[in-house]
Amino acid sequence: MGAIALTKETFNANIKSGVTLVDFWAPWCGPCQIQLPIVNELADELAGQATLATVNVDEETEVASQYGIRSIPTLLLFKDGKLSETMVGITHKQDLREKILGLAD
Repeated sequence: MGAIALTKETFNANIKSGVTLVDFWAPWCGPCQIQLPIVNELADELAGQATLATVNVDEETEVASQYGIRSIPTLLLFKDGKLSETMVGITHKQDLREKILGLAD
């Protein structure tokens, strides 16, 4: 199944409870094409423990602007709607898993 795609209409509802990782990306971004499969794999592996989502910065400029996204991929980690951590660039799967599970406890 993988990560869910968020829009400005669905963003806040999806981050408001529990742990949510949001991957800001674009189809033309090379490093994003490396990060996206990692996020999708973790979405399946951590189902029920955390929500993993994506935001296409070309289609959802308002959300990207709201969070000051200047470089992609940028990963934002939320706990109950509050921004917990920002990661810019490719983040390895094991590092992401540890950060997500650390917040989920």
